[in-house]
Amino acid sequence: MAASNWEQFEAKMKSAGLSEAAIAAFKQNYDQLVAGVTGLVPEADIDPVTDLPCLAGMPSPNGETQPVTALAAKGVWLECGGKDQAAAAAAAAVTDLASVPAAAAATTAAVAAAAAAVTDLPSLAGMPSPDGETQALLSATAVLKLNGGLGTSMGLEKAKSLLEVKDGKTFLDLIAEQVKVMRKDYGSAVRFILMNSFSTSDDTRAFLKKAHPDLLQEPYIELMQNKSPKVDAATMAPASFPADPELEWCPPGHGDIYPSLLGSGMLDKLIADGIKYLFVSNSDNLGATLDLTLLHHFAGSGKAFMMEVCERTAADKKGGHLARRKADGKFMLRESAMCPDADKGHFEDISRHKYFNTNNLWVNLTLLKATLESSNGALPLPLIKNKKTVNPRDSSTPTVFQLETAMGSAIECFDSAGAVVVPRSRFAPVKTTSDLFVLRSDVYTITPAATVEATVPAVPLVKLDDKYFKLVDQMERLAPRAPSLVGASSLTVKGPVRFGAGIVIKGEVTLECSSASPVTIQATTFSSGSHKVAAPAEEPAVPAGAPAAAPAFA
Repeated sequence: MAASNWEQFEAKMKSAGLSEAAIAAFKQNYDQLVAGVTGLVPEADIDPVTDLPCLAGMPSPNGETQPVTALAAKGVWLECGGKDQAAAAAAAAVTDLASVPAAAAATTAAVAAAAAAVTDLPSLAGMPSPDGETQALLSATAVLKLNGGLGTSMGLEKAKSLLEVKDGKTFLDLIAEQVKVMRKDYGSAVRFILMNSFSTSDDTRAFLKKAHPDLLQEPYIELMQNKSPKVDAATMAPASFPADPELEWCPPGHGDIYPSLLGSGMLDKLIADGIKYLFVSNSDNLGATLDLTLLHHFAGSGKAFMMEVCERTAADKKGGHLARRKADGKFMLRESAMCPDADKGHFEDISRHKYFNTNNLWVNLTLLKATLESSNGALPLPLIKNKKTVNPRDSSTPTVFQLETAMGSAIECFDSAGAVVVPRSRFAPVKTTSDLFVLRSDVYTITPAATVEATVPAVPLVKLDDKYFKLVDQMERLAPRAPSLVGASSLTVKGPVRFGAGIVIKGEVTLECSSASPVTIQATTFSSGSHKVAAPAEEPAVPAGAPAAAPAFA
């Protein structure tokens, strides 16, 4: 066990004006660090999670069933696993919007069976008309969006939620409009909260003042994330960096939501205002809307905490999974770093450990407060230890530990916690420019309710060349307009391909450009296969105003 320098950290945090709740949460993390807690969770200590409730099997809030198309049936069967294999196969055969009528005509009985087998697919677009119970629940609900990230991996230097994502609208525009639409349609004042960091608060407030001034005036609009002192790895004392004292601090991770709510007084204020339920999600996940079916389910369950999970695929096997701890029967999240090497095979077995956390969480605020009080003001969350240099841009500066926690890991802290399987459409984060490229294409559309919905049953997989497309400004120079992707299964771009107007991608397509400078493609349909994009051969100069030669395709 390393020597503790806790008194120095406590003094530094008090001097910075941090709350007792923030200090208590950091102490818990620091104590784990000094004690050398590894956090490893062997396979022998957990059981796989089975038999979770599924959103697609829940009744709509008004008790009525909703019609389901073959397209919707496909999504439900693939997400929740139908028992009728013939119907599942029929639904899976529907591969794109254009094929739905043909598939229905060709296999009427099978597709009808698939559609009939699933009687309700809840969505914001198909909300029931207002009723007393729904209005009461919405009046007792707050929506909180995590808004502390800058999107630095995409080259952004402002709040990621201020990035334009589609049709001139930013993440924050769409989120704000969703809240306003719901308030109007249901006559209920759903509270709206943004959890900002010291890096995003000013930009976000300036944007709201210009675009949504009404929201900026609301009492709960901002919950400020705390900050944590970096730990000198050599001394276990607070890191010191006189050249830039701000670099002595770091974000504490989104697990800080709990001490922030408590320490700011917002938790008590919300409860006093009759707010009982909190829906939390990332601001870059446009699939994470306030779904009434889930709200009714959570309220009716009486649980303190509910996590939305999706089924893992082969692409998710390296990521964390939901499990049940044998010692006490509670749910827990096991991340890759928590798995001993000897158990990696079980960890990556998606048929054994089926579910991953979407970071869409539902919290009962009165039960959260009771749990915090029984935990001396700090939930016992597992530590996430990141080893970096105090100046992340200078590898010669001292090594530090940044201590963080994840909000989803709180599932193990409650006596009454649950999980629900949701469609993959509720987990659509924008982490890369490839994600943004698809979002800006015709694969997605903005509905009157300000939600962003896919127009195809399977979103195409897009991989853009990081050398030329990694940053948002790079992508926007080469792809000022996205091609049509509704008929695409996948698109891989290698080299500096610039997308002009009228580009259509169908099937599995690879575009390769070996030119040192960008080559523009215009008004072309690319079908499955690998296509070479070459600059046009040198030709005699053309008169001013004449069209340029088109690039050649192999």
